[in-house]
Amino acid sequence: MLIIRAAAILLGAGLAPAQAQQALYRWVQYVPGGIEARAVTTADSCPQARIDGAPAAMRLRAAPGPDYPIRVCALTIPASAANAAIDGAALVLPKLNPARVLLIGDTGCRITDIINQGCNEAEEWPFAPGAVVEAGLKPDLTIHVGDFHYRESGCRPFNKACAGSPHGDSWAVWEADFFKPAKPLLEASPFVFVRGNHEECERGGKGWSRTLDPYPFTQTEGKSGCLGQGAPYVADLGSPKLVVMDVSTATELRVNAKQAEAYRQQFASIASLAPAGPVWVTFHRPIWAVGGSALGFVLGDNKTLAAAARETLPANVQALLSGHIHTFQALSYEQDLPMQIVSGHGGDELHTSAPANPTGLEIDGVKVRYGIGRPGVFGFVLLERAGGDWRMTNHDMAGKILDTCRIEGRALGCQ
Repeated sequence: MLIIRAAAILLGAGLAPAQAQQALYRWVQYVPGGIEARAVTTADSCPQARIDGAPAAMRLRAAPGPDYPIRVCALTIPASAANAAIDGAALVLPKLNPARVLLIGDTGCRITDIINQGCNEAEEWPFAPGAVVEAGLKPDLTIHVGDFHYRESGCRPFNKACAGSPHGDSWAVWEADFFKPAKPLLEASPFVFVRGNHEECERGGKGWSRTLDPYPFTQTEGKSGCLGQGAPYVADLGSPKLVVMDVSTATELRVNAKQAEAYRQQFASIASLAPAGPVWVTFHRPIWAVGGSALGFVLGDNKTLAAAARETLPANVQALLSGHIHTFQALSYEQDLPMQIVSGHGGDELHTSAPANPTGLEIDGVKVRYGIGRPGVFGFVLLERAGGDWRMTNHDMAGKILDTCRIEGRALGCQ
């Protein structure tokens, strides 16, 4: 009788016994050395998991803390695993040699003292409906090139477009800016997560460190549990190899000599991280891309990264995948350099001054041999195998193809 009454109390509160322990969010991501399943829960313990039908204990990654009333749990998934589940829900595990790679970035909703993006209106912030479309494409892998967290200040009074929005480095913001709208995609695809400048410790770094950072979380490290810069690592996709870098703090407008030397060593390390076969490198801030121009000067490139990479990138690096500039852009160069894809049009306020035709522009001494852009349009990029090469399509948020390109090694040709 007591058991029945206890169950009735749970049901009356809207929490069935099976629901009370379920994770709010679950996903699979690449980390150094392999892949992990992760989960966010408000329960007192980590959720139940299984690998190939056998019980598997999730470990606590991050306990609840100030502004983060959640537990983040993690589970290493062996490369040999055929299936895995959390709370009885199957996880989508990575495929070797993925055929469909989704590229998204700069997805959060910007609220500052100056800018109030309409987070409550899909036309102004279309990340949530876009994630449903993206999940429907069933990508084998999703790469998020950074900048998840944008709600830094309170919405101005009487502004209905963003009324009620949380702000600051808190779970409420991370859930609103990323986890809630991205849930369909988190459940449809394994991920590679790249740290953006909005995930620096002075901005949204605590939430990044607890939930998405590929390295182990330590509460005492950095600024109140915000992890420092992570070392490059390889996400072993088979072919290509994907090298993931943290360039979130790289100085843009001038060469920071100390940073440039550190990044030079990191770019050089790609030769040992991925010595054979084609390599893609993903990091947030692009090197030779174009955000706009002023007084005859090209804006949007990163001078510190350019100084580090120009003579250092190994010859087997074919493509650089970035965001940061809020537009779509694809560029190849007169010099023997990897082609660059910018997918920064995933939700945040767009950079409408970026050029639609960057062909012929010179960026920090590097000339664009062929380039294409699509300023002022929200969207995402899909990379699909086409024989021994890759087909790249730029989509709007409804899934309509706007641009089609073929990538052959470091060369690019578009329609």
